[in-house]
Amino acid sequence: MGSLFRSEPMTLCQLFIQSEAAFNCVAELGELGLVQFRDLNPDVNAFQRKFVNEIRRCDEMERKLRFVEREIKNDQLPLPEDGDEVGNLPQARDMVDLEANVDRLECELREINENNRLLQKNYVELTEIKLLLRTIDDFFDQEEGAIGMHVNEGDAAHSSSSGSEAHVQIGFTAGVVPTVKFAAFERMLWRVCKGNVFVRNCRLDTPIEDPTTGDPVLKSAFVVFFQGEKLKARIKKICDGFHATRYAVSSKPAERRQMAVDVMTRLEDLNMVRTNKERNSMQKTAAQNARDIFSQLRFGAEYDRNNISSSQLTCSVMIAEKQYKTAAKIADVFTCTPMQDASDSHVPSILNRMETSEKPPTFNRTNKFTRGFQNIVDAYGVSSYREVNPAPYAIITFPFLFAVMFGDAGHGLIMFLFALFLVLRETSLQKIKNAGEIWDTFFNGRYIIMLMGLFSIYTGLIYNDIFSKSANVFGSSWHGPKDLPFGNKTSDQPIMLNPKENYAGTPYPFGLDPVWMMAQNKIPFTNSYKMKMAIILGVMQMLFGVVLNIWNHLFLRTYMNIWTEFVPEVIFLTALFGYLVVLIVFKWTLPDGAPNGEGAGCSRSLLIMFINMFLMTYTKDPCYQDLLYPGQKPVQMALLAVAFLSVPWLLLAKPLFLYYLYKKHSSDKVTGFQLPRAHLLTASSSSAHSPVTASSTPEEALVEPQDCGHVDLGDVFIHQIIHTIEYCLGAISNTASYLRLWALSLAHSRERTATSDL
Repeated sequence: MGSLFRSEPMTLCQLFIQSEAAFNCVAELGELGLVQFRDLNPDVNAFQRKFVNEIRRCDEMERKLRFVEREIKNDQLPLPEDGDEVGNLPQARDMVDLEANVDRLECELREINENNRLLQKNYVELTEIKLLLRTIDDFFDQEEGAIGMHVNEGDAAHSSSSGSEAHVQIGFTAGVVPTVKFAAFERMLWRVCKGNVFVRNCRLDTPIEDPTTGDPVLKSAFVVFFQGEKLKARIKKICDGFHATRYAVSSKPAERRQMAVDVMTRLEDLNMVRTNKERNSMQKTAAQNARDIFSQLRFGAEYDRNNISSSQLTCSVMIAEKQYKTAAKIADVFTCTPMQDASDSHVPSILNRMETSEKPPTFNRTNKFTRGFQNIVDAYGVSSYREVNPAPYAIITFPFLFAVMFGDAGHGLIMFLFALFLVLRETSLQKIKNAGEIWDTFFNGRYIIMLMGLFSIYTGLIYNDIFSKSANVFGSSWHGPKDLPFGNKTSDQPIMLNPKENYAGTPYPFGLDPVWMMAQNKIPFTNSYKMKMAIILGVMQMLFGVVLNIWNHLFLRTYMNIWTEFVPEVIFLTALFGYLVVLIVFKWTLPDGAPNGEGAGCSRSLLIMFINMFLMTYTKDPCYQDLLYPGQKPVQMALLAVAFLSVPWLLLAKPLFLYYLYKKHSSDKVTGFQLPRAHLLTASSSSAHSPVTASSTPEEALVEPQDCGHVDLGDVFIHQIIHTIEYCLGAISNTASYLRLWALSLAHSRERTATSDL
C-alpha cells in the first residue's frame, strides 16, 4: 500500500555535528521537515541546559514583537501578507542584530505612545475646560441678577461687617465628572455636607475620549457652592473619591473670557501637534518589517533542538539522535554541508544509521483534503507504526453516516454550496487572520462539510426529502380508489390503499415513493426502515474495521494474531450481529414481514426474537413472537454456542500459545517468562515490523523476538482479559450506538415537519 493507507517508514539515525555548525545544520533540517528529534538529556532541568539564555532572549524578542504587532493592529494598519516561500535561514550571528532591531522598534514605539498619551491627556483637559467654561457662563448669565456674591476659588475673601450689612463668604468649585457617577456624587455631597451646599450640573453634549482606554465617555459639568473652609476640604475629598476633575475657574466674566481664549489657542496648537505623523510612520515601518522579523525569529526552536543534544567527551562535538522519513532521500539531510561552510566549520557532519527494536513514531502524510479526516481519526487514537491508516476510509464513511442522520437534499445542497464556496475561494480566505475559533473550524473542515453536503443530497433523494417535501419525479406507483386523484377529498375519512388493488406492481424507480408523504403512518414506516438500516450499516462498518486488522497481521508478520484474535473476533461479531442483519434482510423479503401469508398483524418482532435467542425461550403465542423460518431454533442455538466459544478462544489462545513456545525454546528455570513484549500489544497496535530471517522456524515466524523482556504470565493474561472484555462489550454497545443514526434522523425529520406546518 502507498503512504496514504499506511504510515511512513522511519529510520533511527545519529548525527555527529561540530558545535560551530550545529546551529546551521539543525536549522536546515528543521526547514526540510524530515526529522523528529529525540531528547538525549531527559534528566537535565530545562533551566540548566546549554542554550537556556539564548532561548530566553528569543522569548523576550517574541514578546516585544507581539507588542509591536498589537499596536499595528490597534491602528488598523495593514500587515504584509504571509508568503508561501520561506525566507533565508537565519544565522547565529544574526541574532544580535535582530535583537537590536526589535529593541529599537519597541523603545521608539513605547516612547511615541507615551508622548501621545500625554498629548491626549492635555487635549482632554483643555476640552473639558472649554465645555466647563461654556456651562458656567450660561449659569452665571442666568443667575447674575438674582444673587450678589463675592466668590473666589482659593481662600474665601474676608470682609468685616459694618453697620447692618453682612457680606456672605461663598466659594464654589467647578469640575467634570462621568455622567453615570453624578447621581451618587450629588447624594454624597448632600449627605456629607448635611445639605449646606448648592449643586448645579449640566450634561456635556460631546463625549470625551478617555486618555487611558481610548473609549468615549459621557461627562457632566458641575458647580458646587459652599461656605467655609471645612466644606471646601470635604468637597475636595469627595471629588477625588469619584475621580472628578476639578478646574480653577474665576467668577469674573472678563477673566473667564480671557481663559476661554487661551484654552482655544492651546487647543489649536495641540491639534497641530496631534497629527500622529511620527507614530504612523513608525508603525508603517514596523508593519513592513514585522513579517520578516517573525519569519527570521526561529532561533528559539533551533536552540531548543540543540538543547536536547548531548555533549560527548568535549564541547566541540555534539550528537543528536533523530528519526527521519526514509521515503525522502537521505542526501537531503546532508544539505546542511553548505551551512557548515557558512559557519566556518571544517569538520564534516557524520550521519550514522542505527538498528533498533524500539517502536518508531507514526507519521501519516496528509494534504489539504485529507488533513481534516486525519485529525478526526487521530482525535480518537493514533495508529501504531506501519499500521493501516483508517483515515482514507473515513473520507467516505464519516460524511455518509452524517448524511444518513441528516437526510435532507435541500439542506444538504445549502451545505454543499457553502463548502464549495470555501473551497473555490480558499486562497483568498486563507489570508484571514484571527477570525475566531468558529470560522477556523468551518474553514479547516471545508472539505468535510462539502462531502457531508454531497452525501446528504444523495440520502435525501433516497428518503425523497427536500426541505421536508417529497418530489414526484417519476410518478407514484400507487393510485387512489377508482382513480381518485390525490389531494381531492370526498369525505373526512382517510383513504385506505390496498396493495392488491391500488399498487401498480413496480416500485418507485429511485428513493421513497412520494405517496408516503401524505400517509398517516409515514413516521412508523420510515422509523422501522431507518432503524434497521442503521443496524446494517453499523455492523458492516464494525466488521470492516475488524477485517482491516488482517492487513496489519500480514504486513507486520504477526501471524499468530490471525488465529488467536482475528478469527474469534470475526466469529463473535458475525454469529450474533451478522445473524441479526440476515434476519432484517430476510424479513424485508417476506410479505407483511410474516411467513406463510399470516398478515401484517403477525409481523415478526426482531427485537423480541433476538432477546429470546439469548434467553433460549420460544413461543408461538402471540403470533409476532413465532419463528421466522423453519429450523430457526437449532440454528440460533448453534450460533449462540459458537459465539460463546469464541470468547474463551479470544481470551486464552494467545497466552497459552506463547507459554507453549516459551516452554519449547526456554532452557532456564525461571519463575517468569522471557516473552516478546511486542505481543503484549493487541492486534490493532502490534509493532512487530522487522522482517523474519530465512532461518526462522514456523513457530518463530509466528512470534518474532524483538525488544524482549522479562514478562510474567499474569501480565499476558491480564492484557488479554482487558482486550477480550473491550471487544465483546464494544461490539454490543457500538451496535446500540449506531441506533443514533436512526434517532437523529427521526428528530431531524420531525423538526422539519413541525417547521413546515407553521
